[in-house]
Parts: sequence; structure tokens; C-alpha cells
Amino acid sequence: MSLDQNYPNPFGPASSATTVLTAVTFRLPAAGRVSLRVYNLLGKEVATLVNDYKQAGNYTVTWNAAGMPAGLYIYRLETNGSVLTRKMTFLK
Repeated sequence: MSLDQNYPNPFGPASSATTVLTAVTFRLPAAGRVSLRVYNLLGKEVATLVNDYKQAGNYTVTWNAAGMPAGLYIYRLETNGSVLTRKMTFLK
């Protein structure tokens, strides 16, 4: 299992304030239940990007952070008893 750095990072609003996207790519060596969630630095979950059964393979999901405050966020991938985390920076 692997979890890539989100892209772009840091990220922020472009021409549209209603869409602020960043992409997260992860790889699964085996099928299983997958959870990919975003947390603020207080540990509060602010988004669930994936909560489903997935086959082995490569996946990319996007997060629209419009409406969220600027700052550092943690994203956490869990599957088959393994956990990976990374940080992303949202600028306004």
C-alpha cells in the first residue's frame, strides 16, 4: 500500500472560489475495505474521500476544499490493518 503526496501541494483557490481541488493518489496491493479521510490539526474529521471496498490497483480521488479555512490538514488511508498518513497545505 502506498499514499502519494497530494497534488498540487500547497493548493488554493484558482479563478473560482467555489472549487478548490487537490488530488490524492493511492495504491492497493490487495482488495479490501478502504477509508481515506481528511482531518484538521485538532483531529476533527472534515472530509471522507473514500469509504468503500476497493479492488487492488491505483486510485486518484479529489478533494474540494472550498469553504474550509486555510491551514494544514492530515489525510489518512486505512486498509487491511495498515494506516498511512500525510500532510497537505491549503492556502487562501
